[in-house]
Amino acid sequence: MPQAPAVQASRKPSRIQLRNRKLILEAALEVFSAHGYRGTTLDQIAAEAGLSKPNILYYFEGKEEIHVTLLNQLLEAWLAPLHAIDPEGDPLEEILTYVRRKLDMSRDLPRESRLFANEILQGAPRMGPDLESVLKPLVDQTAALIEGWIAQGRLAPVDPRHLLFSIWATTQHYADFEAQVGVLMGARDVHAEAMVHLDAMFRRLLTPERGLA
Repeated sequence: MPQAPAVQASRKPSRIQLRNRKLILEAALEVFSAHGYRGTTLDQIAAEAGLSKPNILYYFEGKEEIHVTLLNQLLEAWLAPLHAIDPEGDPLEEILTYVRRKLDMSRDLPRESRLFANEILQGAPRMGPDLESVLKPLVDQTAALIEGWIAQGRLAPVDPRHLLFSIWATTQHYADFEAQVGVLMGARDVHAEAMVHLDAMFRRLLTPERGLA
């Protein structure tokens, strides 16, 4: 007896479905980054996407699933520069390259930065497990690498975790407080000026004393 044709192929999302899903996530990113999780509604996301609310619910179970999907995508992108630190590279240049990459992300992905900041400010109710299982091991690994460089005399003594916190604070500030930075800096090339300043600041902090002579 002939077998029935496989139906799995028909379950593959169509081009329209993929487009609509991407459209919804883009709209949700805009709304979440502006209003936070609590201040965002499905009606707002639907209006931003130009779709009906039932259409949104066809692709996602609700607001939380959309938010978690965005956060998961963001975490992968957010950690990429940390993964890119090369243990075999020059320690100072590896850290400064990481600073530059983080500052570039603040310029290119400001909404994503604010989405992440809002989640953390609320106590990480949806990202808590990922912070523990994904972020912490990577930070522990990076801290051990930096401690090794310090022990070798290739970086000035510094607490590795507080160093990372300082990098995050100084780079992500330009995204999370973009409106304030714009008012205070005017029409200047803020990104270029910030990079010069941060490079000088972290280079001075991390250069061993013999390198300053």
